[in-house]
Amino acid sequence: MLHTKEIHSLLITAGCEKRVIEHCETVRRVALDITEKILAAGHAVPDRDLVAAGALLHDIGRCQTHSLGHGVAGAEWCRRTGLQEAVCLIIERHVGGGLTASECEKAGLSPMDRIPTTLEEQIVAHADNLVRGTTLITIGERVQRSLDQGIPPESIERIVSLAEKIDALCRE
Repeated sequence: MLHTKEIHSLLITAGCEKRVIEHCETVRRVALDITEKILAAGHAVPDRDLVAAGALLHDIGRCQTHSLGHGVAGAEWCRRTGLQEAVCLIIERHVGGGLTASECEKAGLSPMDRIPTTLEEQIVAHADNLVRGTTLITIGERVQRSLDQGIPPESIERIVSLAEKIDALCRE
């Protein structure tokens, strides 16, 4: 697994702006905090290193686009650099509560489900939903922001469902 310095180097090489890197660092902190809570509760055993790497790289595609396709763009870039597929899938599946094949098609992406399936993917997606820039927000604030942006109700339901699942795993 890559070390933090190597990941920062990848973000810079890809052309990520300072604000994107700072956001990724905040998401990493939140994701690792969630991971520790899940481990303490004893309900699951997420891979800390995978969560850390995926969280730091989740928005690497923002150097190419700020559209919904940034997850796909980032995953493709990371695959070309030879990164571990599990990290690439975290990047590809982190947007909101994930994207269905039809949502991908509507966004001009290849029509395939990009819903976070592994616990590590879910932790990073949820952590990203709790961070706006470098500011922590509540899931309620994320939902309101999504409503304001016209995000479809089924997408918002996935964000809420993901939050509920992760919160349940964090409780002892």
